[in-house]
Amino acid sequence: MRAAIITIGNEILKGKTINSNAAEIGRLLYFSGYEVWRGLMVPDREEDIGQAFREMCSKSDVVVSTGGLGPTFDDITVESFAAEFGFQLVLNKEAYEDIKNRSTAKGLPMTKEREKMAYVPKGAEIIRNTVGTAPGIYMNIGGCKVFILPGVPSEMRAMLDFVGRKIRLENSFYKEESIIVTGIYEATIAPYISDLMKKYGDEVYIKTHPSVSPLSGESHLEIEISAHSDKPEKAEEIISRLKEEIMRISESIHKLK
Repeated sequence: MRAAIITIGNEILKGKTINSNAAEIGRLLYFSGYEVWRGLMVPDREEDIGQAFREMCSKSDVVVSTGGLGPTFDDITVESFAAEFGFQLVLNKEAYEDIKNRSTAKGLPMTKEREKMAYVPKGAEIIRNTVGTAPGIYMNIGGCKVFILPGVPSEMRAMLDFVGRKIRLENSFYKEESIIVTGIYEATIAPYISDLMKKYGDEVYIKTHPSVSPLSGESHLEIEISAHSDKPEKAEEIISRLKEEIMRISESIHKLK
C-alpha cells in the first residue's frame, strides 16, 4: 500500500518554516504499514495545489496534506482541492458552530474570514480541531483516502489519531530497530549490506547513518533495519535474524583489521 505527503505553503519552500509535519506523518504512515513513495512541497497557488492532489491521488492509497486551511487570502488548499475534483463547497454546520463558539469565547466576531474555514467539499467528513480553529477534512477519492490537515504542528498532531484509525491495515505491519557499531566505516560494510538486501528482497530495508564522535574522533555507524510483513511476529523475526547477521559481519570486519 502506497502513501504520499503534500506540504503546502510558501513559508516551507523559502525555508522560513521547517517541514516537521512531514516527518511526523511519515512515521505514522510507515508504522501503519504503508510505503511513503512521494513527498511534495508546493506553494500557495491553486494550480500547483490541485495538480499535486490529482497526481498523488492517482498513484496512492493514502494522501495526507498539511497547510493552507486558515482564514487568510493565501489559505486556499480546500478551494484548490475542490476545484480540481469538481466538488461544490458547502457550509458545514458542525464546523461553523465550532468556529463560532471558539470565536465567541475569545470575544471575537464571526467574520467572513472565520466563516470561510467552515466551507468544505460536499460529502467530506470533517476532522474536529481540538487545538485550533480550522477543521481538517477527510474524503475518499476513487479508493484513495485523502486527509487535508492544518499546517500548525500542534493542530496537525491532534488529528493524527483520526488518520491512524482510518488507514489501519489488518495485514501489513512495520518494525524497525537500529544497531550502533564503532570503528567501521560505511564504505567497508556497504558490500555486506548489499548482499543482505539481495538475500532478503523487498521485505527489508537497511540504511546506514555514519557519524564521528566529537570527543574521541572514532567513527560510529548506525545501521537501521526495517521490515514489512503480514504478521507482526514475522516482522520481528526478520529483524532479529538481520541483527544477528549484521553483528557477525561487524565482528568479522574487526578481526580483519
